[in-house]
Amino acid sequence: MSRIAIVSAMAQELHGLQHGLSGARCVQRAGREFWTGRLGAHDAVLVLSRIGKVAAATTVTLLLAEFGVERVLFTGVAGGLGPARVGDIVVADALLQHDMDASPLFPRHEVPLYGLSHFEADAALSAEVRAAATSVLAHLQRAHLDDFGVRDPQLRRGLILSGDRFVSSAGESRRLQAYFPDALAVEMEGAAVAQVCHDFGVPFAVLRTVSDRADDAAHVDFKRFIAEVASGYTRAIVTALLAQPRRA
Repeated sequence: MSRIAIVSAMAQELHGLQHGLSGARCVQRAGREFWTGRLGAHDAVLVLSRIGKVAAATTVTLLLAEFGVERVLFTGVAGGLGPARVGDIVVADALLQHDMDASPLFPRHEVPLYGLSHFEADAALSAEVRAAATSVLAHLQRAHLDDFGVRDPQLRRGLILSGDRFVSSAGESRRLQAYFPDALAVEMEGAAVAQVCHDFGVPFAVLRTVSDRADDAAHVDFKRFIAEVASGYTRAIVTALLAQPRRA
């Protein structure tokens, strides 16, 4: 039976998922805790990615090299770009490092020696994640979202940007949107996860909850949003995703 890895960017997400892990066993590698067991109908490994591209790449490399993982789902929050608003869910079609620049040796944003700037997520796994997210949004209890200014949260799919800096100014957000008009979100790990999975030939998907608009207006209560909104989204979506055995 195939094993799926759930890589969480936020500790609150990981802790929420751990409660549903049966037969849990913790394996420590490189200062990280990898939790193995059964989640729903699937063998699973849960792990915290840590922050930034290098940390996330190290975590996923360990997963793929040592834990027999055949699919990877990365979860977390992101700043919204374009039409994406606080409370929306974004499932990546592709990921790109917005701070990669090896020019003039290589085109800006292209990863050297890959001939790629965009790393495409696995279509089948991403479709499963979108289906699970659609189901969760359809049955969402919305009353508690009012405190966070969330109205009619949407499921979106498209380009997610990654970089080793926290985007929190309107000026930088506008520059990213001008350069990448199709981008829906910006974060700090996903494109690194995508590159490692590309190297190993392992299907992956990236799921992000929009926590802010990546501008000067900080979220009213980021930690509370993670605990009461984003973590709940992730737990419900992953539970729906893994409720049924994988089809051959």
